[in-house]
Parts: sequence; structure tokens; C-alpha cells
Amino acid sequence: MNALRAILVASIVPAFALTAEPAPDAAPVSYYKDVRPIFVQNCQGCHQPAKAQGGYVMTSFAAMMQAGNTGKTPIVAGKPEGSQLLQQLVPAGGKPAAMPKERDPLSSTQVGIVRRWIAAGAKDDTPMSVSRVVIDEEHPPIYELPPVLTALAYSPDNKILAVSGFHEVILHKADGSGIVARLVGSSERIESIAFSPDGKSLAVAGGNPARFGELQVWDVAKKKLRLSVMMTFDTINGVSWSPDGTKIAFGCNDNTLRAVDSETGKQVLFQGAHSDWVLDTVFSSDGKFLVSVSRDRALKLTEVATQRFIDNITSITPGVLKGGLAAVALRPFKEKKTVKVTNIAVASTEEKIYEELLIGGADGQPKIYKMHRESKRVIGDDANKVREFEKMPGRIYDLDFNPDGSLFAAAASSDGVGEVRIYQAGDGKRVSTLAGQKGGVFAVVFSRDSVQIASAGFDGMIRLNDPMTGKLIKEFVAVPITTRFSGK
Repeated sequence: MNALRAILVASIVPAFALTAEPAPDAAPVSYYKDVRPIFVQNCQGCHQPAKAQGGYVMTSFAAMMQAGNTGKTPIVAGKPEGSQLLQQLVPAGGKPAAMPKERDPLSSTQVGIVRRWIAAGAKDDTPMSVSRVVIDEEHPPIYELPPVLTALAYSPDNKILAVSGFHEVILHKADGSGIVARLVGSSERIESIAFSPDGKSLAVAGGNPARFGELQVWDVAKKKLRLSVMMTFDTINGVSWSPDGTKIAFGCNDNTLRAVDSETGKQVLFQGAHSDWVLDTVFSSDGKFLVSVSRDRALKLTEVATQRFIDNITSITPGVLKGGLAAVALRPFKEKKTVKVTNIAVASTEEKIYEELLIGGADGQPKIYKMHRESKRVIGDDANKVREFEKMPGRIYDLDFNPDGSLFAAAASSDGVGEVRIYQAGDGKRVSTLAGQKGGVFAVVFSRDSVQIASAGFDGMIRLNDPMTGKLIKEFVAVPITTRFSGK
């Protein structure tokens, strides 16, 4: 009892001690540390240069002080109730707060922070060390050297090759003959890009490291940002579309797997079964299941409709998995077949579409797994594994199947040296090794007609190769380069 009493006292005393601290209202409020993070998470998705709803931009202090389309003063220093910005954040006349639009309202604590900041003079205490360079559609990034490239995607019609940059995605003609458009957004870092099944939209996952994650959805024809969803306090990864185009999934560095409605951005799936960063995602061919890979070494299966974690597809036996997983790809099949799947929870079997998943990561060895378990799990087994391939030099960063699923590409890198190999998915035979690779390779994608394969990485160059021979067809710099002092 004495030991129990000691534990209870130890847990209770700090709680009483907290009440002796000054009330929150007495603490000074910092714009940069306290107010700005609230706006980043809840407001900047709709009020940024690429998507300035109401003509109002909140991505910088200077822009936030300028009136939007209403012409009303957004912030009146020292006068919270006279500031239109605050009026939009609080309920009025029995109606809910007008902003954030179509999202959960700010908490009373968050609104209180904004109110106290305005009342104290609405001062900008952004450190001088923080960059004040404006980057938007009218002021696109200026490159003196090629940036590291982390993501590639071909449009379904095979006319566009999308490439990640700094603060932007660059749309190239698929043959590398020129830039079609530059999609400049808020996120400094772009981790993953994917075209919608109909090719009309482009999903972009990224953010600003250790500050915010952002999902962008661009209208490809109009070259305009259609949707921006701020999520978590770090970058997001591994974006994928459901086959019907209604959902977009991605992994987060808070160890969660999420999906949102592709039209509204409303979260429709949340899964917290991983124990480390979730780095890539893919839907099943019927959209009923979502697969994720993580630095925790696991390949996990989630049911979309119920948001329920179903199974660890990879083995759970200690020592079987050798490192974190970074990439997953669903193998396309010309003809679908079904299999009887064991449902351990209810001790029954049911018919499901047979699916195969290709994974890769820190151990450098591509492996193919069945999505659905066909036998009872036994400790020590790895029953879902179909095939493993020769080990590549270094970590695998990206994987892709050709459209008919007969071939796959794997990009790996180690100590500044990268390599891309093409394999036959059926028997594991290596078809080719892509020529011309220099430096680490972090992204690889087949063209939709399988005629060429694009790769990119540390040196900022895009390389187009023949997948069957490995021969280099073309290479070019992904971004426009400006030479210092020359203006070119």
C-alpha cells in the first residue's frame, strides 16, 4: 500500500503544481512560434499564392496584413474585435465559425492565442534568419544547380512526365523535348507524385520538414491548384489514388496511414498500426484494400471501408525482415483471378482477387508477396512471399511495374552510386541494367507504352532508357538553370 500511495502522490502532485503556474492568458504570444503554426495547419491550404481563396494570402506576415476581395482590414493591431480575420474564426449569431471552411473549427485555445496576439499589437517576430524570399507562380524557384529529384510520374495518356523540384512539380513533355508547365506550391519538399486514373488531376505529397505536411491536388489541364490539405507536422509520403479516383492515400512521419476524399480533402481513413514512418502506399485493384510500407519493416494490409488493420503481409518472425521498407508497387495482371482467403478472425474462408505486391527497402532485395493470406499464420513462416530477387547494391528507393506486369524496375543507391535494374517479374531473370546512371537514383517509372523508362536522383538529371537493352536514349536537366551574374 505504501508503494501504491507513493505512486499516486507522485502522479498527483505535479498536477496540482501546474495550477500554480501563471494562467495561459498571462503568457506573451509569439507570432512565429504560436500563431503561425495555427495558420499553417488550418488556413494556408486555401489561402496561399497558388490558391488564394477570397483573394487573401496567409503564407507570409506581409501578405496576411493585406486586404482580400472584401476590402476589409484583416488585422487591426490592438483591436481583436475589429479584425476581420478573428471575426471569421469565431461563431456569430448562432452560426458556426466561417473559417476554416469545410474543416473542424479552431479550438477555443487556438482562437484565444490569435486574439491575444492581435490585442498585444499583432507584432511580427519572425527571426531574421528565416528566409523571406517569395516563391509562387509569379516568382518560381530559381536554380543555379540542378536539385535532387525524388519523384517521377507519367500521365495515363503518356504525354506528360511529372518531375519533383523545389517548391514545385515540373511537367515535361514525355519525350523530354520541353517543359509544359511549372506547378509552384507551398511545400519546399516534394516526396511523391501520382496522376489520377483519368489523368485530369495530379496528387503531390510533401511539405516542409519538421513544420508541416501537405497534400496538393492540381488540375492538370488548367495548371491550377484545386485542393491543398495540411496534415501533421512533418512531410507526407507515398501518395496513391484509389482505382475509381475518389480517394487519395499517403503515409505520414507520425507513423500513420491516411486517406482523404479527392474532391473535398476530408479524411476518410486513419490507421495507426505502424511503429515508424509510413513511406509508401498502394490500393488494391478493386479499391477495397490499402497497402502500406514503413521504416518499421512491415508491409501492412488495411480494409478501406472499415479503416481496419487486417494483416501483416510480411513475416512477423524476428530476424526475417532485414530493414525498413521504402517502396511498394501493385503488379498489374491482364486477367484477374480469385483465391480462397483464410479469415482467421471468424475462422472462415472467402473469395478475393489474387494480387501481388513488390516491395523494397534497406536490405536492397526486391521481393514479391501475395496481398491476401491463403493459409493460417504460423509463427516462423513467411507464407505470403512468392519470390525474391537478387540483392541490389544499396538501399532500394523506388519500384515500378510496366503496364502489363511482366517487368519491373528497381532503383537502388549506396555511397553516392546508383543503379537501376529491370527484371522479369515471373522468373526473376535480370533483363537489363540502365546505362548512364550517375550518383544516387531515387525515382524510376515506366512510360505507359513500355517503350522507355525514366529515372532521376541526386544529380538532377532525367534519363530516358530502353528497358529491354538498358541503352540510354536521352538525358536532360529537369529544371531551368540560371547562371549567376549572367541572367541566363
